[in-house]
Amino acid sequence: MTEFLFFSGKGGVGKTSMACTTAVRHADEGKRTLIVTTDPASNLSDVFEQSIGHQITAITGIPNLWAMEIDGDRATEEYKDRALAPLRLAFPPQMVKVIEEQMSGPCTAEVAAFDRFTDFLDAPVQDGQAFDDLIFDTAPTGHTLRLIELPAEWSRSISEAEQGSGQTCIGPAAAIQDAKLKYERAVALMRDSAKTRFIFVLQPEATSIKETERASGELQKLGISTHELIVNGILPQSEAVNPLYAPRIDMQARYLAQIERELPLPTRFMPLLDGEIKGNDRLRAVGKLLFDGESALPALEDVSSIAAPQRPTDPAAVLARLTPNGAMRTVFFAGKGGVGKTAASCFTAVWLAQQGYKTLLLTTDPAAHLGDVLGVPVTDRVISVEGVSNLWATKIDPKAAADTYKARILDDARQRGRSPEAIRVMEEELNSPCTEEMAAFDRFINYASQDDWQVVVFDTAPTGHTLRLLELPMDWSAQIDVKVFASVDSSAADDVAKRRFAEVIDMMRDPRQSTFAFVMYPEATPILEAHRASQELATLGIQTGLVYANYVLPREQCTTPFSRVRRAMQDKYLAEIAERFAVPLVEIPLLPYEVKGLDVLSALGERLYGEQTEAVQA
Repeated sequence: MTEFLFFSGKGGVGKTSMACTTAVRHADEGKRTLIVTTDPASNLSDVFEQSIGHQITAITGIPNLWAMEIDGDRATEEYKDRALAPLRLAFPPQMVKVIEEQMSGPCTAEVAAFDRFTDFLDAPVQDGQAFDDLIFDTAPTGHTLRLIELPAEWSRSISEAEQGSGQTCIGPAAAIQDAKLKYERAVALMRDSAKTRFIFVLQPEATSIKETERASGELQKLGISTHELIVNGILPQSEAVNPLYAPRIDMQARYLAQIERELPLPTRFMPLLDGEIKGNDRLRAVGKLLFDGESALPALEDVSSIAAPQRPTDPAAVLARLTPNGAMRTVFFAGKGGVGKTAASCFTAVWLAQQGYKTLLLTTDPAAHLGDVLGVPVTDRVISVEGVSNLWATKIDPKAAADTYKARILDDARQRGRSPEAIRVMEEELNSPCTEEMAAFDRFINYASQDDWQVVVFDTAPTGHTLRLLELPMDWSAQIDVKVFASVDSSAADDVAKRRFAEVIDMMRDPRQSTFAFVMYPEATPILEAHRASQELATLGIQTGLVYANYVLPREQCTTPFSRVRRAMQDKYLAEIAERFAVPLVEIPLLPYEVKGLDVLSALGERLYGEQTEAVQA
């Protein structure tokens, strides 16, 4: 019987490393093991140091281990081909073309990736044999919860369509009956504790614990249990003599006690290593720490001879990309999950507001942590941040946005005199799960189009989901033919929508109005992910304007062998960042404490950008 293991957790906590370590251990034990990633910005290839891609691929040097990275674009084409194949045999080409156009929207891309994911829950085989273990390395928690909610939502949506118009936004209900049965099987399997285990990876810090508790509770509502924890990134006690690490070790001790109290589950503990986890030998060595409790750290390659990069940052060049230049400035903070985008966006927004600029800080990340970092409640309504003049904050809540979006579309249709039957069909379409994404996108466009602010700072979702959001305006011409705008009024609504989206596209492409800043820490995986995303944005006409290297160890505080080795490794990667990105680089130091609270944010902003100046005129 195949066992299914899901690795989940907040971005940047080490899900991929722990999932890959587990996969290697199981394969070495003789189990036929497949590891699949559902993260749009996959890092399996980076960890295993070989090309993988959108097919089941044998991992070189590890018998019994295969891997696959689900590619959203290819999954979409495969899904459409499967759904349309029987229709091409039964209907005229003109009708098939209409249905194909109906399947051009972003909801098809979402359900296609999900559909490919559920294929693996039907126990795939390789070389005629089933797998013993199937390990899912998931996207950061908010998107993983969305993925896991989809089986029930799509099954419901298809059933409702059968009773109504027979149409869904991913194709005719009759053509996707097999999908409905598959989704129902997926729900049953994920709820079966005898076959499926959910493992949360977290670090001993406030946001990671909070995210784990929230996500575990959401899974419980779906009838899915959390079975195990892996607490990663624990500083070795030997570093208590280091002035930088000593207070962080005390902080971690408090959070480890909190985890024990509030998350009483079987738990493995993983120390912070002096280097990265990648390559088969390193994965096997880390497995001895994780599974056998060995205390000795695996040896790391000697990087002590690598010189630090010599490229001083020009503060004026940085500020020129953050402050308004005769028009509203929009700053997007992007990057891999867990690299510190929220902290960077928060201290930047606080600093800009303190310069006198009317600043809106918002997040499109479903696992929003703005409120945790700011130390004030942040909701889906724009609120003034108490304690900082000129600063407002909000988060885009997909469910709340969907309710508002549906109500607006249906009210508009009623005012235009649409028939009750047409309203019913539209409402049926709007009840589809993909409406949440469309609504969140619509809310994003609304904020990006406003002129109430001098600066808008976006704390975005992890890279793959951010790229998807930013590509939506480019793809809107295809969607507009089949989404609700066309249902309401094809001429007037098309014109309004296209004009709004054209303005936003122009804004994102104009470096005088928009700055895309990639945040990363100086290690291989986040740098590679940021560079790939930067290149993809360039194909859309959007250029990267700034890069931030986070968690940089202050050289003067690297007083132990462990910290010196880690700083030498960082020097190597700081040089690589400087080489890959020909834009100003801002180094954010690792602090002895968490980056949270307005006082800490204000001090860090002044340290990086300069002291407060006289207020500008609003």
